Amino acid sequence: MEYKWTALTVVTVGTVMAGIDGRILIIGLPTIAQQLHADPEEVIWITQAYLLASTACLLFIGRIADQFGRVKLYNLGFVIFTVGSLLSAISSSPLEVIGFRIIQGVGSGILVTNSSVIVTDASPRKELGAMLGFNQMAFRIGNMSGLTLSGVILAVVDWRGLFYVNIPIGIFGTLWAHRRLKEIAQKDTTKKIDWYGFGFFSLGFTFVLLGITFLSYGLASYLEGISLLLVGGVMLFLFAKKESSISYPLLDLKLFGIRLFAMGNIAQFLNSLCWGGIVILLAFYLQIGLGYSPLGAGLGILPMEFSYFLFTFLGGRMSDRYGSRMLTSLGLTVLAGSLGIMSTFGGGTQYPEVASVLCLFGIGNGFFTSPNLKAIMGSVPSNRLGVASGFRNTMFQTGVTVSYGLVIFLLTLGIPYSSFSDLLQGIAQGPALILARSEFFNGFRLACIILAIVDAVAIVPSVMRGNSEITREVKRTADGPEGI
Repeated sequence: MEYKWTALTVVTVGTVMAGIDGRILIIGLPTIAQQLHADPEEVIWITQAYLLASTACLLFIGRIADQFGRVKLYNLGFVIFTVGSLLSAISSSPLEVIGFRIIQGVGSGILVTNSSVIVTDASPRKELGAMLGFNQMAFRIGNMSGLTLSGVILAVVDWRGLFYVNIPIGIFGTLWAHRRLKEIAQKDTTKKIDWYGFGFFSLGFTFVLLGITFLSYGLASYLEGISLLLVGGVMLFLFAKKESSISYPLLDLKLFGIRLFAMGNIAQFLNSLCWGGIVILLAFYLQIGLGYSPLGAGLGILPMEFSYFLFTFLGGRMSDRYGSRMLTSLGLTVLAGSLGIMSTFGGGTQYPEVASVLCLFGIGNGFFTSPNLKAIMGSVPSNRLGVASGFRNTMFQTGVTVSYGLVIFLLTLGIPYSSFSDLLQGIAQGPALILARSEFFNGFRLACIILAIVDAVAIVPSVMRGNSEITREVKRTADGPEGI
């Protein structure tokens, strides 16, 4: 077997596991809230702690991968993720789960960052879009499995089973990756690690997330939330200033001289705000708004996952022939339209209508994701793939992480925070329940409209990337493109 297929099949295990974890917990959030007696901010932070840890470490992981080897770090990621899953499963309180999810998130960040890099290293340039498309399909298979596994597990055992399922997969993946992967990339050992940049970015990003969380609590926390956002913004500004003034940056800002890299990442960030936000909105809508069980909600979202699964590979193959500009712009247009239609959903919406719109959303995201990923990863020199992948994943994960807090904030513009908390934990009864559900739909519609606008704005950088990366891509050499 050619090594490109060996690398793809091995990293697929980690990709599938990350995909499972990305959906299995979201569908189970209402159940976790009830069984752990967690309020909305604790429930959201069970997801955000995981994403915060993986996102804050992504640039650092990318730099370490370029310097010390991608395969060794990938193997370590499996171990850390598996240990984090075990510790989360044996937790006894929401705060303990949040703490151990940080460990799990670090492991996930290592796996996600290195999987696309290992595939890119092993793939011929003319097949890169298709190979990355395969990798994205594996993630979607994990997502679809997570949707159904969540409902099945929660029908048999309690919330702890959502973490135990990762352990056998993690053990198998660790052993297989250790045996089959080999280091073929040239290591970039000439530069130091930017510890100050890592500190500024991690702290700044954490404060921004905390600020969004505080703003979601209500008017009493607006001052604290805005203060945290300002502090986080200052730290991120210092991070950018630091990166532009040293010879060994965590993020090489010169990469933004590549138009495809810059515009592709901006479009991806805006789209990730919508992608992460709509998944958690649908989990709440189907269970709280329409009264579905966790299994019913998971099955209800499957049309979106199936359509994405089919069209992400098609988008990857088409991007190898036609480039990314047309496909990504078309995908974003479809996404914005489908979110606009979702804003009309209410308590009386029939499932066939919901399913058809979810299919449309999956098609749009499929046409956007693989072509955009191929454009970003194919635009940088080969010895900078690690840091480029780290930044790409950072932009995506930042958008998804922020989207969870943003969704709660938008929902609470339509429903008071206390009412939403009672609704989520199953406390609201009688007339209070009827009123709370009505207010929930108001918040749901508002959130869909805002997310539709965000995806529409993402069309601008998508168009600005240029005519076609097939003719505009820089030459990937050890020395990098001109000006890098």
